[in-house]
Amino acid sequence: MTDTETNAEPDGGLEGTAGSDETAATEVDPGAGPVPIADPELSEAALERVESLLADGRLADGPEVRAFEDEFAAYCGTDAGVATSNGTTALHAALEAIGLADGEAVITSPFSFVASANAVRLAGGKPVFADIDPETYTLDPADVRRVLRERDDVVGLLPVHLYGLPADMAALCEIANDHDLFVLEDACQAHGAAVDGTRVGGFGDAACFSFYPTKNMTTAEGGMIVTDRDDVAERAASYVNHGRDVGGTGGYDHVELGHNYRMTSLEAAIGRAQLDRLAERNRARRENAAVYDEALAELPVETPTEPAGYRHVYHQYTVRTHDRDALAATLEDRDVGTGIYYETPIHRQPAYETVSSAAAKFPVAERAADEVLSLPVHPTLSERDRRTVVEAVRDHFTTQ
Repeated sequence: MTDTETNAEPDGGLEGTAGSDETAATEVDPGAGPVPIADPELSEAALERVESLLADGRLADGPEVRAFEDEFAAYCGTDAGVATSNGTTALHAALEAIGLADGEAVITSPFSFVASANAVRLAGGKPVFADIDPETYTLDPADVRRVLRERDDVVGLLPVHLYGLPADMAALCEIANDHDLFVLEDACQAHGAAVDGTRVGGFGDAACFSFYPTKNMTTAEGGMIVTDRDDVAERAASYVNHGRDVGGTGGYDHVELGHNYRMTSLEAAIGRAQLDRLAERNRARRENAAVYDEALAELPVETPTEPAGYRHVYHQYTVRTHDRDALAATLEDRDVGTGIYYETPIHRQPAYETVSSAAAKFPVAERAADEVLSLPVHPTLSERDRRTVVEAVRDHFTTQ
């Protein structure tokens, strides 16, 4: 597993980020422009790397991808990385590599992007849902234990590190050990998040990341599997490359069924440059979140939690209020972008009407779906942007 003494960078820059200049104004700056919910941005270094590859004609999978795999795995504190075309293919390939068999059940969260449960189905398994913790929005270990008491077909856990906050991995890994289950971390929203110094990716049998444009780091599209298990890394590398023999010549020896889930060299080049900046960009997200925490503390809105020992990287800054839809409308009127992640829990999606857990009730997840709203927290926010967001939220509640 990972080296807990060297894995996590210091938070940095949190002191003094929520001073009076952020919260004193009572009127919106008339010169302020729209504040988007996300603002993907590529550095000059990324563009230069891409231009170099274009000039050399090195576009497909190759040495650039291998370098990115090694660097990202090292960042997570794991032994191996396998790059993929996106986060969903990473989850699917990881489940195939772990050896999920047809009909076997995997417990996961109903309150997530649908890809986490879809991947289980794509691999031939059955997604089984357990409810979430009302404060962290991640899998509730107590409800996982309830599901395990009721079923004997569960072979694995797929916890989701939602919004940039790790799930309760200590409790979930203990459950997995007690019941001989595999653990696949869905870390698609949590690049650099950590618990007690260990970054996500270093807790389970494997973990998967997404590099979609709005994530904490991007490759435009792309994904990554990280693992300490040599067998999982080898099978995943084969699966994403048409089932080729990874120890062979790279020719046409297809030893297993697989897909073309490969990452391109252009995407890997972007990813390597983004990884270089991930620490500073996560610090910026945390600074923005600290401003909001202080400025919104006295309002009737629940702000995100960060349990002791956890490092939240705020892929989303998600608040909670019974007045969600009205608040979203107010913010839209003030040119502040928002998002609802996720308005419909997975077990209520039309595609899940025939899944075994579809008829079950998960009251905590269902209530969260009615109340959560994400505010702009991306690293390119200016002080004026943050002030605009805070004033819009404050004015909504003080003028009711």
